[in-house]
Amino acid sequence: MTKPIWIKHAAQLATLASNELGPRTKEAMSNLGLIEDGSLWIEDGIIQAVGTTTELEKKYSDKPHEAEIVDATNHLVTPGLVDPHTHVVYGGSREHEFEMRLEGATYMDIMNAGGGIHATTRMTREATEQELFEQTTRRLDSFLAHGVTTIEGKSGYGMNLETELKQLRVMKRLQEQHPIDIVPTFMGAHAVPPEYKGREDEFVDYLINDMLPIIAAEKLAEFNDVFCEKGVYTPEQAERILEAGKRFGLIPKIHADEIEPYGGAELAAKIGAISAEHLLKASDEGIKAMAKAGTIACLLPATALYLREEAAAGRKMIDAGVAVAISTDCNPGSSPTTSMPLVMNLACISMRLTPAESLIAATYNAACAINRQDQVGSLEVGKQADIVIWKTKSYQELQYLFGVNHVKSVWKKGIKVV
Repeated sequence: MTKPIWIKHAAQLATLASNELGPRTKEAMSNLGLIEDGSLWIEDGIIQAVGTTTELEKKYSDKPHEAEIVDATNHLVTPGLVDPHTHVVYGGSREHEFEMRLEGATYMDIMNAGGGIHATTRMTREATEQELFEQTTRRLDSFLAHGVTTIEGKSGYGMNLETELKQLRVMKRLQEQHPIDIVPTFMGAHAVPPEYKGREDEFVDYLINDMLPIIAAEKLAEFNDVFCEKGVYTPEQAERILEAGKRFGLIPKIHADEIEPYGGAELAAKIGAISAEHLLKASDEGIKAMAKAGTIACLLPATALYLREEAAAGRKMIDAGVAVAISTDCNPGSSPTTSMPLVMNLACISMRLTPAESLIAATYNAACAINRQDQVGSLEVGKQADIVIWKTKSYQELQYLFGVNHVKSVWKKGIKVV
């Protein structure tokens, strides 16, 4: 048994504790469960007690000498951040496309010219599993330094069985060897491979009949995602892929309405997707449908900024009763960042979330979007001791001082990792 950890005297302890089950919506997205002069007692990586420092001093009056004391005086303490949408495993880099965008090229212009997803697909297919492992390790180290303790990772830069398996196996290795928890998503339908151009339905058949059975048999993914967008996969094709995934036990997610309104939000609600991602162009009808279905909106403000697009209507979605989560969308083409603190800042600035809503969207609701809310996302008895101690004194200050990494220390399952 390891020595207990006692984090005490936090200026603000944002527990995010609530009696409400499932993702937070509307007013509940502002309930941070704040405790001033807060304290946590941790044993064997699990939170054993939460309260004021005075309360825990009384509770453990006979044990203070047994614990490692962590003084959080003048610091904010929160759950570890959760990033529910990343493409973190990929080969190569695409910095030249940044200049192309500045010169006026659109996302689809670059993709149709052989760049974009297709360029990364080529480089990921060519990379060895070890090369992908090493590149991704560096990205995960950066996530950890920014306070992220759990992420979702998508495949999708292979679009053939060999490379999709390679990406997912890298995630499995990293889950075993890196402090960050990685939740895997199969996204073979990230784009249509060039070799299948004009034969899109054949690729859908290949994905359903040849790829999904092996992914499921090897238990390499928990979720199944598809890019439903004009010029990529139609709503009908996306529905086929996601319904097929459900038959193999994979929970549906969907890249929806990123570039133009295309019925993706409505489809997410129809098929019972756990989350719909991007949603920059989601219709009012789609937003209402998601609220009714309980589909989480996973919004990506850094991507909108990078592409110089108007951000998703986060404020409207919350007011309509949609549970909102936020993410970096870490990927080589449209959001090459690992900074969830920046994403929280942007959620406030560009989507009009409040500082409290932004923190919940990056922790508890993000955990709900990847089915991990029973383990992470809040500081409650029985949950993993995934914790960030910040150099700021309050959650308001964390969002006010934007574009800066305020992490003081990061704890994963009760072990200090940063």
